[in-house]
Order: sequence, then structure tokens, then C-alpha cells
Amino acid sequence: MSSKTFFITGANSGFGLAIATDAIEAGHTVIGTVRSKASREALAKTLPELHPVLCDITDFDRIPGVVQQAEEENGPVDVLINNAGYGHEGVLEESPIEEMRRQFDVNVFGAVAVAKAFLPRFRERRSGFIVNVTSMGGMIAMPGIAYYCGSKFALQGISEVMRSEMAPFGVRVTTLCPGSFRTDWAGRSMVRTERSIADYDSLFNPIRDARQSVSGKQLGNPQKLAAAVLTLIESENPPPQLLLGSDALRHVTARIERLTHEIEAWKGVTVSTDG
Repeated sequence: MSSKTFFITGANSGFGLAIATDAIEAGHTVIGTVRSKASREALAKTLPELHPVLCDITDFDRIPGVVQQAEEENGPVDVLINNAGYGHEGVLEESPIEEMRRQFDVNVFGAVAVAKAFLPRFRERRSGFIVNVTSMGGMIAMPGIAYYCGSKFALQGISEVMRSEMAPFGVRVTTLCPGSFRTDWAGRSMVRTERSIADYDSLFNPIRDARQSVSGKQLGNPQKLAAAVLTLIESENPPPQLLLGSDALRHVTARIERLTHEIEAWKGVTVSTDG
């Protein structure tokens, strides 16, 4: 594998840290964003070869300058891993709209702002690879994580358009759609809305309890995800989206099958509106 320069958002934990570690071990240069000085100091001890950048991806106006400085100091970036994000859990009726706004600020607007800072650079160089980390929750929906699924569906759709628009310039775009992995997504990193409406207890309480009980014990291995990402980066014909994890494969395949049956069942009504 030829040496590349990676720019990874949210590089201090979870997928970001796993990918950064594997990329450095493979001989790549890695620039990684963190949100706080404390995280930057901790990351310097964990992964001293990484080039840390202090950047909150919701500080949209600052991002172009961060990217410019990163390239001035480290050379042109070849691969953007748009990884920074978090999960929100809560019944839709109970969850404040402010929590949805914050979820979209990070998972959608932040990711798009970082990508947009790289688009002109990649376009002009006629090369580059953008990996937008979405989720199986960007292809299926589950009760209790409406804001999260909504944000990931949004990024999934934007990424498909981005892929089409950048393809003529030799820039590749893939969404990474992981299932359940052993990260802090369902633990420390998750924002949880307090329960308040008893009518939802029988539906949602078992879901919340099950999610918390398996946190840290999920089947997915972040190190193996990182290895898969490095394989993806070397592909000459990368897919529009890459599912990772047997649970992602199972749930998304089942959704496609249900959707196929629904389309067929309602086909008569669907085509009745023509003319």
C-alpha cells in the first residue's frame, strides 16, 4: 500500500482511534481532530505519531482554516475519514427539538462542513477519497433513536449525491455503515433523553435496557473495522456504501426484502398516478 495522508475527525476514541492506529502502523501519515486540549494531550500519549488538530466540527466557519493549515504543515491530504459523531437515544415525543438540532449539527452539518473544505482541494488535484461514517441506522430505522437515524439517513443521502458529483474528477466517496461495535457509542458517548411518558414504557424500556446491557460486549471489533477501512481505501472500485458487521448485513438485507414486498404490493397504486 502506497503511503497516504489521512485526515480523521474524532480521532481520540472509537472508530477514529482504531483507524488512526492502523493507518499509522501501515506507514501512513495521520492528522486527527480532537475537541479539547485534554483530549489532545491524552492522544499524544496514546498515539504520539499522530498529528493532532484542535477542532470542533460544529465551528463551521473555522473548518476551512483548519484544513488549510493541516495541509500546509503535513502536505496534501489523500483520505478524509469523516468519523466524528455521537448517538442520541430517546422516544421521539419525549425528546426536545434542541437535542435534534445538536444531533444534526454534529452528525450532518459538521460532517458536510469538513467534506466541503476538502472538495475543492480534491477536485483540483483530481484525486482523493472521502469516507463518511454513517451507520446501519442510516439504512434502517429503530424505535428510540429517531434523531440519530434521521441524521445518518441525511448523511447517507448527501454522500450519494457527493459521490455522483465528484466522480468525474476522480474523487471517490463511500459511506461506512457499521452495525454494533465495541465502542462508546452506546455508553459514555450517548446522549439519553429522560423518560417521561408511561405509555412508551412497554415499547422502549426493554430496548434501552438491552442496549445498555450489551454496551462494550458487542460482536463488532473496532480493530477489524479499521483493517476493513484500509482495504476499502486501496480499492479501485469502492462501493457507494460498505456495511460492516453481521448484524448490519442481517438488518439491512431484511429491510430491503420488506421494501421489495411493499413496492410490489402497492405497485398498482404507484403507477395509477401517471397520466
